[in-house]
Order: sequence, then structure tokens, then C-alpha cells
Amino acid sequence: MTIKHLADALKEKARALGFEACGVARAGELKAVRPVFTEWLRQGYHGKMGYMGNHFEKRLDPRLLTPGARSVVVVAQNYYPSREQPPETTYRIARYAYGKDYHFLMKDRLKQLAAHLTDLSGEHQYRVFADSAPVPERSWAREAGLGGTGKNTCLIIPRKGSFCFLGELITSAELEPDKPFNKDLCGQCTRCMEACPTKAIIAPGKLDATRCISYLTIELKDAIPGAFRDQCRGWIFGCDICQEACPHNRHAKPHKEPVLDPLPPVSHWTDKEWASLSKKDFIKHFQKEGSPLARVKYEKLIDNIRCAATK
Repeated sequence: MTIKHLADALKEKARALGFEACGVARAGELKAVRPVFTEWLRQGYHGKMGYMGNHFEKRLDPRLLTPGARSVVVVAQNYYPSREQPPETTYRIARYAYGKDYHFLMKDRLKQLAAHLTDLSGEHQYRVFADSAPVPERSWAREAGLGGTGKNTCLIIPRKGSFCFLGELITSAELEPDKPFNKDLCGQCTRCMEACPTKAIIAPGKLDATRCISYLTIELKDAIPGAFRDQCRGWIFGCDICQEACPHNRHAKPHKEPVLDPLPPVSHWTDKEWASLSKKDFIKHFQKEGSPLARVKYEKLIDNIRCAATK
């Protein structure tokens, strides 16, 4: 089987597994990322996400993560919901966190994809990732031809939008690479920048994470700083404001994955239930159910809820 036929067969399997898109890039150093990422760290835009500076060289070259790697297979999984939160609900959850933790779904399917590659080409060295290692996913998605990065830094897939998870299969198997995606999908549009209430998008494609509502409600383990406590617009876990403003997301269609469907608190809870959340219910509805909301401590979520109530 030629490297082209091998790549085509793998993409067909990816579609059969439920992935929205699949592309291939040649493993190597992301030279263009080095100066941009270095400056972003130097400016302190990563805030208290100290891990962003760890394993710097591995972030730039997947061959350091998977010795002998020749190819980076990138997949996208749609997570746009068919059911939203109740319209009268003050407290909002980012759509990616409506259902159960997506990492398990992504990794399981990536392992199935790797097993299929073994069947096609024989044994190969590989690792799979889904937002779980120092892998610049959006950069690899561009290299694999999936789409381009918007001014809000989200990956936009043409005619599908940006409500997608990304995952990678880094393998020693040689596959025909796709052409990198170099088209500008934004043009003069600045809707995402204008919509952000905290002005976290400080320039096209440049995000100051310390101002981002997703960072403030999840990554920042401390209480939300006073300057932002009245700017979270009801968001208590993550934020979709810039994605909601993006014209490309008019193409978003509901996913078909039951595991990503809204858990009962997301689909049914009233403001009263959110505001009176006890630690016992936090454990019952989020920790035990495998919800992404369990990423934050109970005390952090309560602080987020208090901030949201001041909108």
C-alpha cells in the first residue's frame, strides 16, 4: 500500500469512527511557532499556567515525544450541542463541558485509529494525545490542512466552524502529508475581538490568557480578581463568547455523540439550584459523573457562581 493509499484509508477510518475531519502532517520542528510562543511566554500572557513553559523543545518537535515519528495525524471531533442550557439560566457553561469529559472519547477513538493503522501497515511506534501533552494542536491542525486559526486563536474548519476538539496520533508510519492550510479565514472581520468583554484578544491571533474568562474560571485556581468580577457575563466554567460572535459558526451542526450530550445539571438546573450548590451535590453531579466541571475545586466553582451573579 502506497503512503497515499495508507493516508486515504486512515482518513476513511477516522470518518467511520465519528471524527469530523482528519489530516496528515509530516513530523518535524514547528520552526515558525518558536519565536511566537517564546514572545508570548516572555510577555507573561500564560499567567499562572506555569506548565505552558515546560518541555519547550518537545512542544516544537513531536519527534522528541515519539522517537522515530514520521507523521502527525490530526483529527477533529464536533461538540456543538443539539440542546442548549435553559434560556432563563443566568449561569453559563462552555459548550465543550456540557457532557462527560471528552478526553476519554477522543483517546479511545485515537487508539482505535492507531490499531487500524497497525492492521494496514504493520507495527508502528505511536502515541495519542487529546489536549493532554505539550502538543500545539492548532498549529498541527493547520499543518495537516484541517483549517486556519481565527483572530480569537481558535481553529476554524471551513464550512464547519470552531466548535471542535482536536486530537493527534503521532506515528512512526510514513503517510502522505496534506498541504498546510494557509488561507486567511477572517479578512477584516473583528467580531470576536469586539465581543470579548475583558478584551483578552489584544491583537489578531494574540490572546492574553490572564484576561480570558476561560482562564479566570478554570485555569486560575485563585478567586477571580476584582477587576474582572463583574465582567464574566454569567459564565461559570469556560466561555464561548468569541466563538458565538464568529460568522463561521453559522455552519455549526449538532454532534451525534451521546456521551457529549448535556448532563442533567446543564440541561435542567435553574439559577436557584446553581446558586445553592452544595459540596455533596458537586461530588454527586460532577465528580462522579465524569464532568469537565470537576477540573475545578468546589470552592472555585462557587466563587465563579458568585461572580456570575453580579453581571
